[in-house]
Amino acid sequence: MKTDFLCPHCSNILNVGENIVFSTCNSRQQEGLVLLHPDLGNYSLVKHPGFEIGQNELLDFKCPYCAKKLESDRHKNLARILIRDENGMEGEVHFSRISGQQCTYRIIGENMEIYGRDAADYYEFIVHTHF
Repeated sequence: MKTDFLCPHCSNILNVGENIVFSTCNSRQQEGLVLLHPDLGNYSLVKHPGFEIGQNELLDFKCPYCAKKLESDRHKNLARILIRDENGMEGEVHFSRISGQQCTYRIIGENMEIYGRDAADYYEFIVHTHF
């Protein structure tokens, strides 16, 4: 099934090939591209070796097209993008901005899928602001 991930600001598609592409900024104000796997729950990451990301570091995720921050309105430690499946169903994905933290929420309508060993950390924020 083909799923597109989109910027909530400019609606451009963020996935290319087998990756979702983000512009990021670490706590030292260094910028770099980060590629995340499009299968939710797969937390593999690709980046240039010169772009340093420390364990538990809070990253800013930005759209590589419009450069706007992909912030979640649910919690300051989460990023947010949109999702559209091949049937045209649209929703949103919230995921942790903290490196090493595994936490993802896929919300389409009244349905929510939860991924990652750390998902309980923000569950209440997701549920109370959406459902």
